Amino acid sequence: MTSSAAPAGPQRQTLIADAAVALIAERGLRGLTHRAVDEAAGLPAGSTSNLARTRAALLELAITRIAELESPAYAAPVRAPTAEHARELLAQLAADAVHQALTVGRTLTVARFELALEATRRPELRVVYDRLGAGFLGLAVTLLTQCDSRTPEADARRLVRWADGVLFNVTAGSGAGRVPGPAELGAEVTRYLAALLDG
Repeated sequence: MTSSAAPAGPQRQTLIADAAVALIAERGLRGLTHRAVDEAAGLPAGSTSNLARTRAALLELAITRIAELESPAYAAPVRAPTAEHARELLAQLAADAVHQALTVGRTLTVARFELALEATRRPELRVVYDRLGAGFLGLAVTLLTQCDSRTPEADARRLVRWADGVLFNVTAGSGAGRVPGPAELGAEVTRYLAALLDG
């Protein structure tokens, strides 16, 4: 179905990108076509092709949109008064981010995993995809430095691996069907941070 007053410019780009992300999560990459995006977005035929002429451009548009939606939470500078406060803040932020990604952000998470696999086969998408992890990684480095980590960059990468592992396990792995609550995630990441920082 097409809309009688189709949006233009940035609004149309956002509409198309959101429709592409939703289609990837719902149907997988095989279900992502320019025509399907037009239909899902309620736009005239050819709208998506005019914006993203190739499939690679459409995939890049979807990846960029996910990055835009996930990054604001990690953009603000954070300063904790003590190392202990920094550890508590990091545990809370990590637990909240993972829980959000498993619940209200589940569509983005599923689409991101689909695109991650595609990026392993399309080097041109790798750089764009890697932007997704940059925001949280940077925040983790900042807070781990405030936690007096001896190796904040390495510890941040380990923490991101923990988060990605939980997300995959609950979204598509053996833990699918049971979403851990914020308190459980908070306790788990607190134990993990203790292993990183006190070991």
